[in-house]
Amino acid sequence: MNHLDWRPLEGFVFAVSPFNFYALGGNLSTTSAMLGNVVLWKPATNAVFANYEIMKLLINAGLPNGVINFIPFCSKYTQIIIKHTDFGGLHFTGSYETFVKLWMEITKNLPLYKNFPRIVGETGGKDFIFVHHSADIRQVAISIIRGGFESQGQKCSAASRIYIPKSKWQSLKTILKDEISKISYGPIDDFKNFMGAVIDREAFNKIVSYIHYSQSNPDYEIISGGTYDDKKGWFIAPTLIKTSNPKGKLMSEEIFGPVVTVFVYDDHKYEETLQLCDNTSPYALTGSIFATDRDAITTAEKILRYSAGNFYINDKPTGSVVGRQPFGGARHSGNNDKTGLWLSLLRWVNPRTIKETTVPSYEWKRDYMK
Repeated sequence: MNHLDWRPLEGFVFAVSPFNFYALGGNLSTTSAMLGNVVLWKPATNAVFANYEIMKLLINAGLPNGVINFIPFCSKYTQIIIKHTDFGGLHFTGSYETFVKLWMEITKNLPLYKNFPRIVGETGGKDFIFVHHSADIRQVAISIIRGGFESQGQKCSAASRIYIPKSKWQSLKTILKDEISKISYGPIDDFKNFMGAVIDREAFNKIVSYIHYSQSNPDYEIISGGTYDDKKGWFIAPTLIKTSNPKGKLMSEEIFGPVVTVFVYDDHKYEETLQLCDNTSPYALTGSIFATDRDAITTAEKILRYSAGNFYINDKPTGSVVGRQPFGGARHSGNNDKTGLWLSLLRWVNPRTIKETTVPSYEWKRDYMK
C-alpha cells in the first residue's frame, strides 16, 4: 500500500510583502500557514499600518498565537532570521535587487540550515503592450491608460513599454493625448481622481530621474505629461514618451511609476520586432498582444512564449483575476511559482512517501537465479 504524507516544512517561513498590494500581505503570510507552517511576516515599512489591519482580522478570526508572527522591523534584523538553523523558506514579493540580495545571503548560510530552504519570489517587470496593424486602436489607447497609469503605474504588472506599427501611430497618438489630458489626479479619497500620489519620496525621486533623463536625451520625445509636484504629496503626471531607441534605458529598466514609453516600428517588421521585445528587458512578468488577425496573435504567442508569465490577448497586462489567472513571471521577475495556483501551495510542504508491504518475502534468492 502506498500513500503520501504531506508534511509542513521542518522550520519556519519568512514572508516579506510589498507596499503596493494590500491583500498580498495576507496572501504571503497565510499561504504557507495553511499548509501547517509557522510564519514570520515582515510587511513593507511604508505599509505597516495597513498590513496590521490584516493581522488583526486573522487574530479576530481565531488564528492561534504564534502561527503567524507580525514583525515590522528594520531590515538589519533580517540577518538574524536567515542565519537561524530552523530557517525553512522565503516567501517574497518586492524588488529584484532585494530578492537577489536575500538569495545570496541564504546561499552563504546553507551549511547552517537543517534543510535546504524553499525560495519563492516575485519581483518586478518591464511589461509590454505589442500592437499589430490589425488592432482596434481605441481599445489599445484605453488599455495603455488603464494598464500604465492606474495605481500610478506602481504595479509590477503595469504597462511600461509599447510597440506600435508606424501605420497606427498617429491615430494612437491623437487618442492618447486627448484622453490623458482628461486624467485627474489628487487625493485618493476623492473618487473622481483616477490617480493619486506615488508611495514616498524615494519612489518620486526615482521616477522623476527617468523623466529628466528623457528630457536630456535626443532619443526621447515627451508626448504628454512630464510634470511633477512634491509640495504636498508626491504627484507625477501621467507621462507618455516616444523613443527611437528600442533598447534604451526607458524600454529596458523597471520605472515603477506613471511613465510609458512607445517605440514605433515598421509594419513589415512585425516578427522582427516581436523578437526585439523578447530580448530587450531582463524581466518576464506580464505582456499583451493587440490584434484581430488570428495568425498575428498565434505568431506573437509563439515568439513571446517566454517573455511573460501572464500573457494577455486584446487586454491590458494588469488585473489578473484571483482563482482564474494564477500570477507570476520568470527570468528576473521571479521563479514563477504562480500565486493562486495549487503549485504555489505545494512549495510549502515536504512530502513523505510511505510504502507498506502486506505480502512478506521469505526467500532472498531471485527467480532468475534458479
